[in-house]
Amino acid sequence: MTLQLNDASLLKYQAYIDGHWVSADNGKTLTVTNPVDDSPLAEVASCGTEETRRMIEAANRAQPGWAATTAKQRATLLRDWYNLIIEHQEDLARILTAEQGKPLSEARGEILYGASYLEWFAEEAKRLYGDLIPAPASDKRLMVLKQPVGVVACITPWNFPCAMLARKIAPAIAAGCAV
Repeated sequence: MTLQLNDASLLKYQAYIDGHWVSADNGKTLTVTNPVDDSPLAEVASCGTEETRRMIEAANRAQPGWAATTAKQRATLLRDWYNLIIEHQEDLARILTAEQGKPLSEARGEILYGASYLEWFAEEAKRLYGDLIPAPASDKRLMVLKQPVGVVACITPWNFPCAMLARKIAPAIAAGCAV
């Protein structure tokens, strides 16, 4: 089955590790099939332990710089991501339908639902204020400072991949955590 996409570059076959699209170290691939007719859609990198370790190490190296970005920079990045999803929503829905077998109308809805998390957290990134809490004594002041906690790993279900990834990645990025 050939997907009819306006922008074929949206369909990726490799893993994104440390700023680069790469194949699995051992060259293995996994066939992604259309659940409706079992036809092959793509051969994607079948990554394992070593690739996963490199992803985590790359995220750890990126974390200090990412945590140092301003709330405005993180908000802008999330908003740009939202805009890209909206710009390519039809192609993304077609890819999702082919991978999932869900109706195109439901896939379109999921793409918009996922994008809504990016839009929401793009605005929330600007509001990561600390708090002053009433102290137990008049000579004390309690202040809460919100800071990134570190690298976030996302494990998502198969049935809503776009929405669940956005639901996990967007707040992490807004808070200054590498993912």
